[in-house]
Amino acid sequence: MNIKILCVGKIKEKYLRDGIAEYLKRLGRYAKVTVHETSDEKTPEEASEAQVRQIKEKEGERLLKFIAEGDYCIAMAIDGKKYDSVGFSEHLESLMNHGESTIDLVIGGSLGLSDAVLKRADEKISFSDLTFPHQLMRLILTEQIYRAFRIMKHEPYHK
Repeated sequence: MNIKILCVGKIKEKYLRDGIAEYLKRLGRYAKVTVHETSDEKTPEEASEAQVRQIKEKEGERLLKFIAEGDYCIAMAIDGKKYDSVGFSEHLESLMNHGESTIDLVIGGSLGLSDAVLKRADEKISFSDLTFPHQLMRLILTEQIYRAFRIMKHEPYHK
């Protein structure tokens, strides 16, 4: 199983980088998980709708370069389907059992994902109705992937 986490921007805070690195290390025994970062665009303080759309399009073009034709693409979006941790684990396991060898999980920048990325996605998933900073979302996502594999393997993990 290959899992690619595709995201906009670099993680600036050391505590987030350390947490993500720890979960990626733990995930190594279950799957090949890689993180692919693209650069983010500067957003003016009072950005117009047109500027926001243009920024999302530029970031989206960069993200789309990492998504291969046969990859199963999941966009992380606030209006996506919600799962609890067991449901997310069952969903990932179902994708694997149905022949999806590479799953791309896409996190947009501070403005979200472009229409082109959302159109390419096979589905959208949301972890909450709350809005998380995209850098924190990367840590939450890596932890939930790790938790999903622990659940799949019937291995204990704190609740």
